[in-house]
Amino acid sequence: MERAPFCLANGSTPLSLSDDFILPAHVRPVLSSVSTSITVPVIDLNDKQPSLIKNISEACEEYGFFHIINHGVPEELCRRMMAAISDFFKLPPQERSHLFTEDKTKPLRVSNYYLKVEGQYKVTMWSETLAHPWYAFDDFAHLLPRNPPHYRELASEYAKEIGWLMRRLLSLMSQGLGLKKDRLRERLGHKPRLVSQANYYPPCPQPELTLGLPAHTDLNALTVLMQSEDVTGLQVMIKDGEWISIDPVPNAFVVNIGDQIQVLSNGRYKSVHHRAVTNKDLERVSIAMFYGPNKDTVVGPIEELVDEEHPPMYRSYRYEEFLEEFHRQEGTRRRVKEAFELPN
Repeated sequence: MERAPFCLANGSTPLSLSDDFILPAHVRPVLSSVSTSITVPVIDLNDKQPSLIKNISEACEEYGFFHIINHGVPEELCRRMMAAISDFFKLPPQERSHLFTEDKTKPLRVSNYYLKVEGQYKVTMWSETLAHPWYAFDDFAHLLPRNPPHYRELASEYAKEIGWLMRRLLSLMSQGLGLKKDRLRERLGHKPRLVSQANYYPPCPQPELTLGLPAHTDLNALTVLMQSEDVTGLQVMIKDGEWISIDPVPNAFVVNIGDQIQVLSNGRYKSVHHRAVTNKDLERVSIAMFYGPNKDTVVGPIEELVDEEHPPMYRSYRYEEFLEEFHRQEGTRRRVKEAFELPN
């Protein structure tokens, strides 16, 4: 039996931090310890090709995260897309609740993330999410919510732009590994698994007691994220377990490496833990566009990146097997790709 949804957006009563949202002390974010002296690179896609490839490769190896500017996606389209997402979460709760499900196989769904603590006790995250497929070159409007009415048209237009951008990024990343420009995209398959996830984080009375999204790595291959330009919330774990804030950059996307590219690159490119925190005063919205293999694609270290000095770090697997392991670890701080590591 599915849990009743927590409709955090546009509720009829003021939001309060009930026990359902309060994390045990050892899991709470220590917001005062987040570093403000380190940031991830901002990469200009208008740079000359050799330096652009080098900068992206270094960012993928060092941080697994970076901003991109001059990315070619129209600024007005981005603004309207973010507004449409906000409009969805401002619908009356009853217009979203019929989409609520914990069944991840449903293509269109609204859900709350949760974290299992102290055995099987579930703490709900301070957020709502809207997930659905996206396709750059095929019509998918019938898979989208009917309201707000303009969401369908904007999501389709935005997906086309992101599709071209994803292709370019994968090409640059391939070349940064010393591979042919189409190699990563070929290994990820010609029918990729494409998912869009919009996240809504309302103001939180006590942000130090909960999280918007728990620490996780992305199970897919590549993520392009657009976030509210005036609200911080995304944090990334760097070396030595230190958290840093990915503050918004005007007219920029955040790009991060997913687990499948870490495996394909034989560990050279990093898929790192990240989380979303909340704040007392401002709502925050983000939209993540995920690109990954389909369930039948075989994933493993690319042959050209394996030699005597660089033995394979992971065994090959069908992506369906990876998804099964991912769902087995539901509600925990997942370590999915580690389950496929080979012994040293």
